[in-house]
Amino acid sequence: MSTTAPAPAKLRRSLGLWAIVGLGLGYMTPMTVFDTFGIVTGETNGVVPSAYLFALIAMVFTAISYGRMTRVYPSAGSAYTYASETIHPNVGFLVGWSSLLDYLLLPLVNALIVRLYLESFFPQVPGWIWVVGYVAVITAMNLFSMSSTSRVNGILVVFQIVLIAVFVALTWTALSGGAGNGTAFSLAPLFHSGVHLAAVIGGATVVCFSFIGFDAITMYTEEAKDTKTVPRAIVLALMIGGAIFFIAAWFAQSRFPTMAGFHFTDDTLPEIAMKTGGMLFQILFVSAAVAAAVASSLASHASVSRMIYVMARNGSGRVSRTLSYIHPRFRTPATAVLLVGVVSLLAAAFTLEFVSSMINFGALIAFTVVNATVIIHFALRRKEFRGGRNIVRNIVLPGIGMLLTGVLWANLHLDALTYGLVWLTIGIITLLVVTRAFRKPLRMKLDEDGDAAIITREGAPSEVR
Repeated sequence: MSTTAPAPAKLRRSLGLWAIVGLGLGYMTPMTVFDTFGIVTGETNGVVPSAYLFALIAMVFTAISYGRMTRVYPSAGSAYTYASETIHPNVGFLVGWSSLLDYLLLPLVNALIVRLYLESFFPQVPGWIWVVGYVAVITAMNLFSMSSTSRVNGILVVFQIVLIAVFVALTWTALSGGAGNGTAFSLAPLFHSGVHLAAVIGGATVVCFSFIGFDAITMYTEEAKDTKTVPRAIVLALMIGGAIFFIAAWFAQSRFPTMAGFHFTDDTLPEIAMKTGGMLFQILFVSAAVAAAVASSLASHASVSRMIYVMARNGSGRVSRTLSYIHPRFRTPATAVLLVGVVSLLAAAFTLEFVSSMINFGALIAFTVVNATVIIHFALRRKEFRGGRNIVRNIVLPGIGMLLTGVLWANLHLDALTYGLVWLTIGIITLLVVTRAFRKPLRMKLDEDGDAAIITREGAPSEVR
């Protein structure tokens, strides 16, 4: 009598196209445009829409590259997977490690923002209580069901978009009455005297934080009902999110050309709401901001746990087995989800300024590398560089994406570069330990439609038993 060992649990394919787009939009947090409006206005000398436009253009080229690489490697893991397979597993590890800092901090940032909102309403309640309760709810939702997480996220995203539409309508009325620039058709929000390209790029490095999310869609590749929808979802999320950011920034800048009359410029959302529609609108707008933080928490928590799961799946030993554990009933990466929840509890101790200063470093490295993998895979490996169409698709477009994301990375604030380099150094040390000073090669295991394989350094797949 022979017994067959049960097949290992795998992620459940439950997400359709618009569920994935919604998760991307939830991650991107449309309401953020109003939170950072004062900071970016000061950075750009009053052309916030230009900063969003520059960042969007840079992200479009990168989104195309993500879409193409997702078709080549329909596996969760995003830039980590593409760099490991196309360049080298060691490079992939460092790209994944760099991105991990940003992805881990985003759920923490959202918990911190919610803590600050609730502390302002209930100052007598210790902040750590809000953090523990909030993180517990978000973690539980991600642990028990991905489909439920996507449904709640979708509702919260729609709520944000409705409130932004109301803001645009109220602002249109105010502009027609002579407020601000006196018209929504002035080009002053895009360009005026005293505006310099360097300042616009500096503003773009701030707002590109808002675009982190379209790339996280690739983390759901193994949970998509049809992997072919993922590239479409990437472009749709980016274009819809970019349009929302640009339109909201345009009307906000038209209504408030300068920060004159604002008491706080670090987070201008409450004052913008009050000046736009009074106290009732402010309550609704702040409620939408809380909804945005919750939606972003759900999406970012889900995506980073998938990234941890994939990186652990490619390792060996007890730690890797633990972090790559899939709950047999919920079909979610349970240990990774819980780990992200534990990290998010640090929102009880850290400040928003400190955490925000550490974000963007790894994401921009990942964006640059993904563009590079398109050139390496298609132009160098597959020799698809003959003819104008191939040159444009396989060299020019990803090359422009590399250039633009490289420019953004080079213009990051000093704090982001400093903390990012410290984190990267820790990653290099970790890599040296894991590989025993490069004497033990890393392995790469893909999981496409349930077929697992270990890819050796020479690229030959070997059966997994």
